[in-house]
Amino acid sequence: MPDSRRPDLDRYPELQEAWDRRQFIKSAAVGTAFMALGGALVRLAGDDMSREARAEVRSDGRTRLPPGQRVLQALRPMGGDEGDGDVRKFKLRVHGLVKAPFEVDYAGLLALPQVQKEADVHCVTGWSLLGGLWKGVQIATLAEKAQVKPEARFVIFEAAHGYTANAPLKEATADTAMVTYRLNGKPLALQHGAPVRGLVPDLYFWKSAKWITGIKFVKADEPGYWEVRGYNNHADPWKEERYA
Repeated sequence: MPDSRRPDLDRYPELQEAWDRRQFIKSAAVGTAFMALGGALVRLAGDDMSREARAEVRSDGRTRLPPGQRVLQALRPMGGDEGDGDVRKFKLRVHGLVKAPFEVDYAGLLALPQVQKEADVHCVTGWSLLGGLWKGVQIATLAEKAQVKPEARFVIFEAAHGYTANAPLKEATADTAMVTYRLNGKPLALQHGAPVRGLVPDLYFWKSAKWITGIKFVKADEPGYWEVRGYNNHADPWKEERYA
């Protein structure tokens, strides 16, 4: 009988190697110039970029590049069941433990206060994209508009085809956490979550749900698609919280 907790690797082919812990550790070993992803060898950005990033220190005292990561120069497509990407059909529902739930379409999202933030993102498979300029609406802004209740402790990102990802309220409402629709001045590609995706840069990138449809504020944590399939519930890249 199939294990319902096992990820559907037909939907997420780029995570085939990461699902096998031993293969992941082998592919992410310090000093290697390559990583096996989805059965293909992908040359990563120069080791110099990775070394430089490891030497940088963030304002919170952590190295800019988390352990076990290598720098790429562009986002990698990581699979999943795509949404239709049509801005005319986009709706974002903000609900849960809030006093004023609401829903916005794409025009309504653009009418909310906008921000542009530089942020690094880190994939559990071992690559990082540094210095991306993301544009969107901070989740903190959505929380304020919805009047989140004091008992809320977590944010659940809801996305196309029932996908969900969870994050603590503090990290989901941090300065660089947002729902985003542009990267480096260009609309997101469909494979990267268009028209709108979540962004929680200080957690592994699977938490930044693509093809987002809702943000729910809750008191009790609700582990999402990957979390119930053996991935770490918190997913801090600097602690290498890859697996449960």
